Amino acid sequence: MGFFNLFKGKEPPAPVTFPAELSAPAKGTVVAMEQIPDAVFSSGVMGVCCGVDPSEGKVYAPVDGTISQLADTLHAVGLSAGGMELLIHVGVDTVDMNGGGFKGAVKPGQTVRKGELLLTMDLAKIAAAGHPAVVILAVTNTDDFAAVEPLASGEVQPGTGVLRVSK
Repeated sequence: MGFFNLFKGKEPPAPVTFPAELSAPAKGTVVAMEQIPDAVFSSGVMGVCCGVDPSEGKVYAPVDGTISQLADTLHAVGLSAGGMELLIHVGVDTVDMNGGGFKGAVKPGQTVRKGELLLTMDLAKIAAAGHPAVVILAVTNTDDFAAVEPLASGEVQPGTGVLRVSK
């Protein structure tokens, strides 16, 4: 027993191997980086990224890793995995909602597996507040890697590869 009891029945995630494939953080339609309706992301200032215009209000882990941060307003989650620093940002200007319509399912320091639920969002509430609900997946330390490339377009499911990260 011992060590693995700490994970409550879960083995620790396998180390990330490169090239790493990051999966869609939500079910919906892929939005290319240049089309994300937020200049901070579409310009690449936050690193190479892509978005998913969600068709349901659930956000999932794109890779096995550790939660490095969870915004007090629950609209953004940081994830560390194999040297990658990932930001999953839900919506544009949704920080103005002060957490309304968002529920976190994880805590900082928690280990998560690819496909595990990170948070839920009320798409109707986000729309009523006048914000796009695009779920953005950014590799914030893009410069630490040889390449971060988009993989998908059109409709995606959680688990569909959307970004490839190469060392």
